[in-house]
Amino acid sequence: MNRTAHSLIGVVAALAAVTGLAALTAPSGEPAAGPAAARLPVERSTLVCPQPASSEVGETTYTAYTPKGDTERKRSAGSGAGLLPAGSTLEGGGRGGEDGKDGKGADGPDPVVPLEKPGVPVTAEADSSGSPALTGSADGSLAPGWTVQQTTLVTAGTGRGLLGVSCTAPGTEFWFPGASTAKSRHDYIHLTNPDDAPAVVDLELYGKDGSVKTESGEGLNVPGRSTVPVLLSTLSREPVTNVVLHVVARSGRIGAQVQSLDEKLGGDWLPASAESRGSLILPGIPADATAVRLVAFAPGEKDVDLKVRLATPTGAITPAGQETLHVRSGTTVAVDLGDVTRGEPGSLILSPAEEGGGARVVAALRVLRGEGARQETAFVPATEPVRERASAAGGDAGAKSGEDGGTVLSLVAPEKAAKVRVTASAGSGGGEPVSRTFDLKAGTTTAVDDLRPEGGKGRYALTVERLSGGTVYAARTLSLEDDGIPMFTVQTLPDDRGTVAVPRAGQDLSVLVD
Repeated sequence: MNRTAHSLIGVVAALAAVTGLAALTAPSGEPAAGPAAARLPVERSTLVCPQPASSEVGETTYTAYTPKGDTERKRSAGSGAGLLPAGSTLEGGGRGGEDGKDGKGADGPDPVVPLEKPGVPVTAEADSSGSPALTGSADGSLAPGWTVQQTTLVTAGTGRGLLGVSCTAPGTEFWFPGASTAKSRHDYIHLTNPDDAPAVVDLELYGKDGSVKTESGEGLNVPGRSTVPVLLSTLSREPVTNVVLHVVARSGRIGAQVQSLDEKLGGDWLPASAESRGSLILPGIPADATAVRLVAFAPGEKDVDLKVRLATPTGAITPAGQETLHVRSGTTVAVDLGDVTRGEPGSLILSPAEEGGGARVVAALRVLRGEGARQETAFVPATEPVRERASAAGGDAGAKSGEDGGTVLSLVAPEKAAKVRVTASAGSGGGEPVSRTFDLKAGTTTAVDDLRPEGGKGRYALTVERLSGGTVYAARTLSLEDDGIPMFTVQTLPDDRGTVAVPRAGQDLSVLVD
């Protein structure tokens, strides 16, 4: 092989490395894996955490975690993981751990929740009244599967409750079904730019009759390394109870999350919905849900007819009177499902009503627990499956099932049986990890509420690994009772994209050169 062939091989290797670095900064999509591709761990991932709910009686906890890989790579001097307030930078690229020892950069502020090693979560507390949005990156052995949970407890006032969100990778397009501009709701879209260059963003609203005219939603400027919250009710003149928010970055990339604060029903974060032309899975409806509302939207040019099923612990059933759902193109449909779970944990399955009839659709659930003045809200968006592995941090290692601080993991196998391994990590204050294997029956939801680290203290993480069988979806619920109010928050667990497909093209390129 001559020098030209070697040069081409070097170019391919460099492109493969870039692909690996970028895998966790993209909003969606899986790199195509050809027949000669190998899966390698990503080497860098970026996350954005929104500004917590501003409250004088609010407290925010951050928990960061990276699961252990099959083989631990030696940590290089430049590896690390940490978050910084939006607008802050560290010498060496704006990430924590530049000296490879204590997570501190040579200059600037210390990063929040800097990780020392995979497999052990770390936590940090913050006063919610003045906490900023956070951005940051993880490198080296801390990058694959890096996750950060932001949880805020607000004990009084508008939006009181347990508000939780998994910090997300920046992207260019997001759909939020279930937002509102009603007078009793105060919904904010938080736009956070993790990069130096400014981003330009458009906000679009859609209601039951189609597009809702907005007066100030186009061409919003989000300066580099900054955050911009926008109150959705300021975008339109008429209040609309159920709307879908579409966020598009014309230039640059952003993190986007909706904070929903209700005057009577508490509050939580509304994450973006996955978009699909096939089935949508909305996992993790609590067994004691008192009211469930489904909001769906068809972004494309075709109407959508969906079958509605509920995956229960014993099998999939059709909710009475809600067998199908028709969604006209460009319009929002809201359906009240009541106490659809009837005392059992469940997950909603939306699938095309006709074979080959799949069209673009997004969806989310608003879930209520409690009665009267002691109701609390959480949201469950449609999510991506756990293809290989996914994690959720922030569980209370000291709490037992049914007590304050309870953690419930929901595992769903919508079509085919599957086998998964679930690991409860060591606690941030000590303890040993515990793993268990589960056989999931087709069309069922399996709720796990008793898996915690051995002798664990502090916060811990749950990691789900799909071992065999069909597709698997997962969600984790954190709950806390305060003054008789069943506060809770639900985070879905999409695949962590801890690995990336890298083509092995070296020998093939030799045939292209004389």
